[in-house]
Formats: sequence, structure tokens, C-alpha cells
Amino acid sequence: MQLIETIAEMKAWSRAARVSGATIGFVPTMGYLHEGHLSLMRQVQAQTDKLVVSIFVNPTQFGPNEDLAKYPRDLPHDTELCASVGVDAIFLPTPAMMYPDGYHTYVNVENLTNGLCGAARPGHFRGVTTVVLKLFNIVDPDVAAFGRKDYQQLQVLKRMVVDLNLDLKILEGPTVREADGLAMSSRNKYLTAEQRGHALVLSKSLERARELYRSGVRDPQEIVAAVKEMISATPQCQVDYIELVDAQHLSAIGMIVKPAVLALAVKVGNTRLIDNAVLGEDECR
Repeated sequence: MQLIETIAEMKAWSRAARVSGATIGFVPTMGYLHEGHLSLMRQVQAQTDKLVVSIFVNPTQFGPNEDLAKYPRDLPHDTELCASVGVDAIFLPTPAMMYPDGYHTYVNVENLTNGLCGAARPGHFRGVTTVVLKLFNIVDPDVAAFGRKDYQQLQVLKRMVVDLNLDLKILEGPTVREADGLAMSSRNKYLTAEQRGHALVLSKSLERARELYRSGVRDPQEIVAAVKEMISATPQCQVDYIELVDAQHLSAIGMIVKPAVLALAVKVGNTRLIDNAVLGEDECR
């Protein structure tokens, strides 16, 4: 496994792989890896010859009062995990490489970024799409994978790939959860033991939404109200947003008549966590 620290070296590595006839898979990450990331790596490996993982805490997707400075980092552990699943190369760019002096170019996907985390974190998705497109141009993958826990991000990146005619395939990885149901996230590290117990209300409230849907409830307001009641009654939990929107376009709906995503963001103590569930998806398969 190679550790690649410059853009020129990463491009040269990818060119050499392609000359040899290899296909390239890619998993972009911000590090502090967990089983959710590893599941994406395995998914990509099954479809490609070479696997690249990037580790880069991207400053342009953080707001001025967010946790960029304290975002968890552990490169030695990340390297061990990548080696354990057979990653071929880790790309480790720096902010100065990705955004040198005089940098002025950004990518913005409209409409899909208006609500949910786009409304709660202005500029966030502009940072995500910009860095991911730059990484795609540097690594030149055939296949890349993103997890469904970040559901809005996944839809935004899929739209970018289509709209900009990028020649690569996006794989969707399922949300990977701890044994007790908490969605795996690098930010879970911030939670105290007590807060972690409270955070279980996110997955429990999503299961309540599924139960309501299975019982025949199709009114988004009724489902959102039930979820909000559960979360608001839980200590140290403050709702950022709870919305039930069209699963493809992320637009408001009056009634659930096709797959809809229930997306939520909740602060548990000072830690902002997101989770989601797609209702009606199984009926369309």
C-alpha cells in the first residue's frame, strides 16, 4: 500500500494503473475511519482492480462556527484499517495543495442543496461538490462509493456526476450501524457515555416512522410529528431539522405516494448527528 502525498504523484499513479489495464475504485473520506468506510471500500473492491482511499479534512465544507479544528484525526489507525482491507493507495493531500493561493473556483449543485443540511449549513455542499470533483479529476476513478447515511450528499453527488458528464459510476453503500442501532459516524467520538445512550433515539425514532408507514400512515406531517415528539422528549437532544421529502428530488411532498426519505439532524449535547430512513422503497423493488 502506497501513501501518496502530492497531486502529481497521485495522477502519475493513476496513469500507470490505467496503462497496465487496471480499473480504479475510489472512496473519498475525511479520515477517522470506521466500519462504514471499510464497507464502502469492500464494495468498490468487488468491482475494480485497484482501490484508492483519500483522507482529507476538507475546510471548505465547514462553516465558521463548526468543528473543523477539532474534527477527529488518527492517520496511523486509518492506515492500519486501509491495509486490513487491501487498499492499494492512500492519497493524503493538504489544504494548501487543494486550495492554493488565488483559488476561486467552486461547484454548486442547485435545488437539491436548498433544504435539509443545505439550509442548516449554508455553503456546506458547495464545499463537498468542489472537493469531490477535484478528487475525481486527480484520482481518475472508474467507480466511487458514498454511504447512504449522508443521503442528501449522495443525491447531490450523483446529480453532479450526471450533469457534468463525468465518466464514472457511483455506488451507494448502506448505512452501517453499531449493534445498538446508532449510525456509525466519526463524530460519535464526541459523545459522552450518557449522550451516546440518548443518541439512540435517532434510530429508534426512524423505526417508529417505519412502523407508522407500515400501518398505513401516508401523511408526512403525522410521521414527522411522531418522530419529533420522541426526540424532543429525550434529554440533551435538540432538533435541527426533521423532514420527510421526495427520495429522489428532496422536495416537499403532501402525501407519500412514492419513496420518501425521512431525514433528521439532531444535536446531542454539542454533537450534531444525522440519520435517515427511506419509506416505501421496498415496494418499488
